[in-house]
Amino acid sequence: MENNAKSPVIILGSTGSVGEQAVDVAIRTDTPILALSANRNAKRVAEQARALSVHSCAMADENAAKDLRLLLADTNVKIYSGMEGICQMIAEQGEADTTVLNSIIGEAGLKPTIATLQAEKRLALANKESLVCAGEIVMNLAEEKGIEILPVDSEHSAIFQCLRAGKKKEIKRILLTASGGPFYGFTKEQLSKITVADALAHPTWKMGAKITIDSATLMNKGFEVIEAVHLFGVAPEQIKVLVHRESIMHSAVEYTDHSTIAQLSVPDMRLCVQYALTHPERTEAVIDELDLTRVGSLSFSDPDTETFPLLRVAIDSIGAGGAVPAVLNAANEIAVAAFLQEKISLPKLFQVVENTVSALEREAKAEKSLEGIFRFDEIARIHAFELI
Repeated sequence: MENNAKSPVIILGSTGSVGEQAVDVAIRTDTPILALSANRNAKRVAEQARALSVHSCAMADENAAKDLRLLLADTNVKIYSGMEGICQMIAEQGEADTTVLNSIIGEAGLKPTIATLQAEKRLALANKESLVCAGEIVMNLAEEKGIEILPVDSEHSAIFQCLRAGKKKEIKRILLTASGGPFYGFTKEQLSKITVADALAHPTWKMGAKITIDSATLMNKGFEVIEAVHLFGVAPEQIKVLVHRESIMHSAVEYTDHSTIAQLSVPDMRLCVQYALTHPERTEAVIDELDLTRVGSLSFSDPDTETFPLLRVAIDSIGAGGAVPAVLNAANEIAVAAFLQEKISLPKLFQVVENTVSALEREAKAEKSLEGIFRFDEIARIHAFELI
């Protein structure tokens, strides 16, 4: 137990919401932090590097890497630059017992996921897009290298824990919970008037802007269905999405004997991070205790896929296969960025994503290679941008 809990970690995306929480958990569990990466926030990475005495840091943005070199010029910290630099850092830093926690946002997290598996290091995965865009490729590589992927999403961490109660062949279905987002119960007309500030006010979780919008549109839940299909080897029809406003039951697994095993806790991402870093052991709590008497009751309902169509579009993309989920993700990234810049409304965001997937699906579904996935990612971004 002691050795596992002390296995070192590399935190990718250390200045983001999950990354900052991962740093906090690592400190609280005495987990050594070997290296950090971020996109552009060199100042924050420099602060983290000094406080944590890390061996190396990487910046995806090359100008930010130059800034970081100046900020850490009086230290022995090795600085890597660009996406290739991040992947090189993963390969060079740490041994086989090192865990790489990938909390990079968006498709940009895919290459570091591949690099981690190729380096045969443990992967704690918070980057949804790795499995959304290239789930089959990622899971095949993990199997080839004998690497278990430890999910950091609250829902997938919950499912991962619930699956310890039975065998894969005994799974009847997975109950994947969703908060419903800040616009639960809204009409299409009401959605057309939503502002960026409205959308960023998530009722339960404190997250970055992009994932908060994805939660508001239910696209996040669509991505999580795709993730679950790949992570747990189940069919899409074995996954039931439930709106659960209290965000206390993070997901459940129903077995063939109709026993349902659920994981409950207060909504705090640090628990998911902690479990991924210390698995298969459990260590002292870093989050508050759950008091069900204060919660009082738990409610469940079906999602509204008429008002929020992206959940349905995401699930349909699984059946289409190939690079279609990557097209979905790319179009969504462009549309969300446009919404955050107040260029389009939420209904327009839905249209951009749906139209891009519809236009490219026929060609994209035949593409299975990693190179092809990256190619369709670029094509989809251009197509979505032209619709805005």
